Amino acid sequence: MPTRKREPDPDPASAEELAPTPAEAVAHPPQHFYGGQAVLEGVMMRGKDHWAIAVRRPDKSIFLQHFQIESIAKRKPIFAKFGLRGIIALGQALSIGVKALTISANQAVEDDEKLSTGQMALSMTLAMLIFVGVFIAGPAVAFGFLKDSVGTGVLSNVLEGVLRVLLFLGYLGLIGRMKDIRRVFQYHGAEHKTIAAFEHHDPLEPEAVDKYSTLHVRCGTNFLLIVMVLTIFVYSLIPTPSLGWRVGSRIIGIPIIAGLAYELLRLGAKYERSRFMHALMTPGLWLQKITTKPPSEDQIEVAIASFNEVLKAEAESAQPAA
Repeated sequence: MPTRKREPDPDPASAEELAPTPAEAVAHPPQHFYGGQAVLEGVMMRGKDHWAIAVRRPDKSIFLQHFQIESIAKRKPIFAKFGLRGIIALGQALSIGVKALTISANQAVEDDEKLSTGQMALSMTLAMLIFVGVFIAGPAVAFGFLKDSVGTGVLSNVLEGVLRVLLFLGYLGLIGRMKDIRRVFQYHGAEHKTIAAFEHHDPLEPEAVDKYSTLHVRCGTNFLLIVMVLTIFVYSLIPTPSLGWRVGSRIIGIPIIAGLAYELLRLGAKYERSRFMHALMTPGLWLQKITTKPPSEDQIEVAIASFNEVLKAEAESAQPAA
């Protein structure tokens, strides 16, 4: 349930007072890595126990709302264990992402153009089915029919994985040419810049935020690329005696691969200065050159407003009850 909804000041307030100083950061290293997601004309930011969304409305005001995160891992610690936590994190990210997209879709348009919850749920379900069909099942079906030419062994599975990665890269490159998607990619860049500024203890003001890169090691683009690459290695080890098993094993394997990708992404963030981890994450950073674009100042303001809302929600929840 939402805990608060309000309209911000025209100029988002600085969160400098809520960010730790460099000295404090050394003495008390951060226990949580903040993340986020670009949405339609806005940004969703996620903290440890709360997430917030800021959307630029047609009248140029900023809509703000934050929510508490209900995590099953807190109620049942077994789901916070290695492997399982990645699957839970993916499901939770999808749930929050769909809700954030629904809110942004309705706030970024005029009242007579708003979508119902059912319409948004249907469109997201169709999008998910298309993604699984094109990027997961599609290459499996293609190489299932080509088994007489390339066989059903390791080589066939590796080539299938390579095709999956190429399809994914081609898809990103294609949609990146669309005007509306390019604006989403700009908000994606604003999200990364804002998080980077906070992590470097700079004030959350447009001028200070804008100097940072649009690339970030913990980006969801990295996660998706890691998933695609892992499919090459994981699926190459699975025998494929029939077309049905070939397709079915690819779909069943998604949660397992997602769990492994999550752990690799955590390692990349934890050992960001490691040359090995940097080399491992570099392809994902290259890919972000497609999925992030330099944002405008007003887009950075929206990202800052969203991040401020998370910080304030967490600060308020940390205060002892009167």
